[in-house]
Amino acid sequence: MFSGTLPFQNSQSPYIALAPMEGLMDGHFRELLTAVGGIDHCVTEFIRITKQVYPQRVFKRFSPELAYRGEQCGKTRAGTPVHVQLLGSDPQLMAENAAKVAAMGAPAIDLNFGCPAKTVNKSQGGAVLLQWPQLIHDITAAVRQAVPSHIPVSAKMRLGFKDKSLALENADALASAGIQWLTVHARTKTEGYKPPAYWEWISRIKDRLTIPVLANGEIWTADNAQQCMQQSGSDILMIGRGLVATPDLGLRIKAQHAGSDYQPQGWQQHLQLFRQLADDIQHLNDKQLTDRLKQWLHYFTMQSLEISAVFQQVKRERDKEQFFAKLDQAIIEVGKSPLRREDFKQYQHSGF
Repeated sequence: MFSGTLPFQNSQSPYIALAPMEGLMDGHFRELLTAVGGIDHCVTEFIRITKQVYPQRVFKRFSPELAYRGEQCGKTRAGTPVHVQLLGSDPQLMAENAAKVAAMGAPAIDLNFGCPAKTVNKSQGGAVLLQWPQLIHDITAAVRQAVPSHIPVSAKMRLGFKDKSLALENADALASAGIQWLTVHARTKTEGYKPPAYWEWISRIKDRLTIPVLANGEIWTADNAQQCMQQSGSDILMIGRGLVATPDLGLRIKAQHAGSDYQPQGWQQHLQLFRQLADDIQHLNDKQLTDRLKQWLHYFTMQSLEISAVFQQVKRERDKEQFFAKLDQAIIEVGKSPLRREDFKQYQHSGF
């Protein structure tokens, strides 16, 4: 029986969680985004559990926040809790790893039943498990039993693997296993990340369960968030790509919901964050660093004419020194000649 406190208790509406994004949402990124504000908790990239109970160094690699001492353990420097996410199909191994990371100070354990990646699904992890409600129940029940009663255990699921026929059954299976809340990405594995997200299905699941349900999927703006809350019936949101594209999206959502004034960050402030990330990941080799930075710039192009133009100048550059030289020159040029809305077509959603 759970004896702890839910993070949503005594929190202002809406509550916003930062979603895990494999290969992007690491400790450096969490530090930047939680420092901006508007994020109530984070979830790590998934840790794939296959054949062993990992040593502490593995968990600290995915969640460096576990290395902090005292009350700061398991939190970013901004004080935002970081929940540790596990992915796997062996109930006993999942339980043993969950117990170990909980003992290290993880504020909560989250179980991944939503990852759509082919390599993960082929090894019986993530969304593929939604074909077998009893198995996800058994995995979850084993973890809940192994983790101390004061530490929450949650799960994240999609609406299904190939279709939505088992969505309600899977939600029941997870809830009956003893989780404290369920996050629902409102698409199936087959639907991937293509719009729309089917928020009305979250409402169906929420009406069926007695535990909190977090709504996830296709929240890019404050207006999207309001629409999601209306259709899903949940004011507890999880946002991934939207917060990457607009780092202060959480603050924008909360301000709009409260009817208060808020001055959104501009493209210059976003580039300051970008520069900070570049400084934080200088240990990477040239290709790793430039690929990572271009990935974030590409997300920024979705909401900024200026950064779209900057991105065009650096998107093919892999040498670190040349990348920053072109970046600085592009920023100067964009600053001299403000772009017009009709210029947006040539920059929007350009690939790399």
